[in-house]
Amino acid sequence: MELYNSLSRVREALPLAPARINMYSCGVTVYDKCHIGHARSLYTFDTLVKYMRYRGYDVRFVRNITDVDDKIIAKAIQTGKTFEAVVQENIDLYYKDMADLGLKPADVEPRATENIPLMIAHIEGLIKKEHAYAVEGDVYFRVRSFPTYGRLSGQGVDKMLEGVRIDKDEKKEDPLDFALWKRAKPGEPFWASPWGNGRPGWHIECSCMSIKHLGTETLDIHAGGRDLIFPHHENEIAQAEALTGKPFAKMWIHHGLLTINAQKMAKSLGNFITVQDALKKHSVSALKLFFLSTHYGSSIDYTEEKIHEMEKNVAKFKALIARIKQVPPAKLEVRLEDVEFLLEAKEKILEAMDTDFNTALCGGYLFDLVTAANRFLDAGKQDDYFEGSVHLVAKFLNDFVGNVLGIPLEEAIMADASAEEASLLNERIEARKNKNWKRSDELRDALKSRGILVEDGKTGQGWKRV
Repeated sequence: MELYNSLSRVREALPLAPARINMYSCGVTVYDKCHIGHARSLYTFDTLVKYMRYRGYDVRFVRNITDVDDKIIAKAIQTGKTFEAVVQENIDLYYKDMADLGLKPADVEPRATENIPLMIAHIEGLIKKEHAYAVEGDVYFRVRSFPTYGRLSGQGVDKMLEGVRIDKDEKKEDPLDFALWKRAKPGEPFWASPWGNGRPGWHIECSCMSIKHLGTETLDIHAGGRDLIFPHHENEIAQAEALTGKPFAKMWIHHGLLTINAQKMAKSLGNFITVQDALKKHSVSALKLFFLSTHYGSSIDYTEEKIHEMEKNVAKFKALIARIKQVPPAKLEVRLEDVEFLLEAKEKILEAMDTDFNTALCGGYLFDLVTAANRFLDAGKQDDYFEGSVHLVAKFLNDFVGNVLGIPLEEAIMADASAEEASLLNERIEARKNKNWKRSDELRDALKSRGILVEDGKTGQGWKRV
């Protein structure tokens, strides 16, 4: 399996499975509700982890929660709530969004405020090595003390300096230096430190929590949004490697940004779509399929038309599974030539996913499989191997689309019929199998009165709501 490494700027191979993969992703800052850009990030890396496990990797996944930050403090002041109330309210909303998206928490989801002693110790180590300095209660990292600063973003220090506004009252030695510790202002939350009461800078949080909770000073994969490359990830590398002397992460992967109708999402533009806003109008499955329709490294543009198209695509999966469910799995032997279309599709699907997690290409192959499976059902080769062949297709789709991609198919179909309706449908299958045509017709009429139209074809009984 290969992934594009933002640091080396080439695709690189992961070690062979079942290797251990230690992966960290930057999580949410809990000052507001999650929007669909957050949803893309959360879903993308959740799915990558599931896929690596599906391919046999032993993955430990850590994703943090930033619960102390300038934005949280500003939100507390703006709303008149306490800092703690803003944090708890938005953490609760975050986990509700995760549950509604069908995503499980990472193996560890550490909060910044739970790890402040660790951050203080890290900063003290940087000061001792003269990579950092304290001034009037603040602590800054000396960017020029780290010669390779800028290699992730591809910018030299002098080039960065051109875009930095120089404040005459700035306490920093150099305009490029960034905060490791911030002195507390009146009314702000604070923790005691050797430099006085204050709080950690944003960048130091991720360096410390990833190393601690993954149990290594060199991560296998560090993930996040493309907008975090500079300065956040650049600063993470500097402050981690300056202390440990080891590479901070072997591989950096970044997802592209999300726009709304080709515009940046912003409350001021009136196009800010929260996760809950989206789920009121569209199914979770359609939203996920939309995220998968574009390579994770590329930008993706959200439009209502695209989501409606995804709803139709989800329906194609459902319709196929519904057809297969009407074929009673009495005999599950499989003949190789009958399932050749499935084996070829599976090979292409896994190759696409193994080649930089290309879900867009994978999606095309999945729908090719749906088409091929429907043709196989249409042909209706009623022999000893037919039932096993079609149910093998359903098993793969349920395993891969349902479990790995997180788009449930079996549950969706079961939800379409009540327990009583399902019982009538199954009874009619048995009646036709026993050539009890009278009972079959009675059950057809009973189902029709419930709004279910039964159709008999080469592959057996099918049905739809009318």
